[in-house]
Amino acid sequence: MPIGFAQQQGNRLSTGISTQDRIITLGTGLASIPERLLLAHARGEVLFICGAGISRPADLPDFRQLVLDVYEALDGGVHAILCGIHRGACNHWETNCSGLTDQQSAEVRRFIAGDYDVVLGMLERRLDDKTRGDSRVRREVADRLTRTKKPAALHRSLMRLADRGGATTIVTTNFDLLLEMAAKTLLPRIDTYSLGSIPRPGRQTEFAGVLHIHGALDRDPQRYSELVLSDQDFGEFYLRRRVVPDFIYDAARLFHLVLVGYSANDPPMRYLLNAVAADGSRFDDLKERFTFFGTDAPDPVALEDWKARWDHAYPL
Repeated sequence: MPIGFAQQQGNRLSTGISTQDRIITLGTGLASIPERLLLAHARGEVLFICGAGISRPADLPDFRQLVLDVYEALDGGVHAILCGIHRGACNHWETNCSGLTDQQSAEVRRFIAGDYDVVLGMLERRLDDKTRGDSRVRREVADRLTRTKKPAALHRSLMRLADRGGATTIVTTNFDLLLEMAAKTLLPRIDTYSLGSIPRPGRQTEFAGVLHIHGALDRDPQRYSELVLSDQDFGEFYLRRRVVPDFIYDAARLFHLVLVGYSANDPPMRYLLNAVAADGSRFDDLKERFTFFGTDAPDPVALEDWKARWDHAYPL
């Protein structure tokens, strides 16, 4: 598979492999990896942060498809309109919202803009007048994400890579428990932590487990989970409680953060990137940050998009 990446050199961004990089190819069809990243991994200084893309092979949806699935169950009229909006539609996209209420039309407009967290928050407030607890929206999200019981090969590979030497640590914004399921065949035991219960980043072996920084589904389907799902949730955990940004700030100083399974425009990714983007230009103690994103061939536009947000981007 062809490979390309964005590298930051001082204040200038360039695309390609610099003469200072030694690139290691692990095998035919596999991504090429910078040697310095492999060495950092061997030292236990790499922390993977995983998004919805890692669960797509297990038949779980990305954020956009999750919104569509929720509307299919809860509002068929809006769902029919949303299905006619193609990926990549922008704010200038026009669609016929006749027959919808003003609230429903506002939700369609936000969907076109890709503000999926806002869409779900608006739907929750319209249907249940709340954005927490056991709302119908959250029950549908939990139902959709618990249909799949079998992890994909990618989950098992990531759990192997998450071994820091004496501790296995991986971060995810996913609500599903597929990483934990994958770990059962590899480890005698793996702990799950969510939101406020997540241990503070450190080099010690106590900093271990599957860390769900946006919340995790409860193993008991009768109990609801605290999830960072809607726009109000992001405001609560990123701005008011600062649970997520404080975690990311600390982790970025101790580990090379490696993003897997994200689109640069995903709502969770926007918030994560914003949490460290400003610090990267002001402090020199942040580690290099990398992302791998799925593609059949290098996409120069996608690489440029990632370059503006992160240190290094690699098609995988």
